[in-house]
Amino acid sequence: MRAIRVASAALLGVTALALSAPAAVATGDTDITPFGFSVVPSTIAPGGQVALLLERDHDGCKGSATVTSEVFDTVTIPPFKSYATAGVDWDAKPGAVYRVTFTCDGVSGSTGLTIAGGRRGGPTPVPLNPDRGAHAGAGGSIADFDAKELGIGALLIAGSIGAAYHFSRRRTADDGA
Repeated sequence: MRAIRVASAALLGVTALALSAPAAVATGDTDITPFGFSVVPSTIAPGGQVALLLERDHDGCKGSATVTSEVFDTVTIPPFKSYATAGVDWDAKPGAVYRVTFTCDGVSGSTGLTIAGGRRGGPTPVPLNPDRGAHAGAGGSIADFDAKELGIGALLIAGSIGAAYHFSRRRTADDGA
């Protein structure tokens, strides 16, 4: 009887910890390469224009990069340049996800480009200063710091541990206590 209580208390504790921990989701959309790459925006209407961004930091890509996809013509990003633009074909199928492949120094990586429904008239603006790279912040740990939420989370964890301890130590007359 005691083993059942201990097992259920342990299960309760593990469940509380699992539910209070943040979930990390991997999309599996991109391949791992020594250089970073992205398509901005990642969802575009047929006939729109996308920016093809390439991170050349940390010597990941030294030469020319080639970007290929079924939905636009092959684009070459010359050395010492970190972006190019491409026009999406007007006959791209709305709702489809097309693979965009970046190849540099013999290494390839790919990501998806989603085609939105409808048609648009003008091109999508290219991000300002794409050569500067992305703004790296605190990673969400300090920027979204909320003492109230942290306190409630700590109380939930402490309560579940306390409940697990209490139920594992509680005895009845059947146990011979």
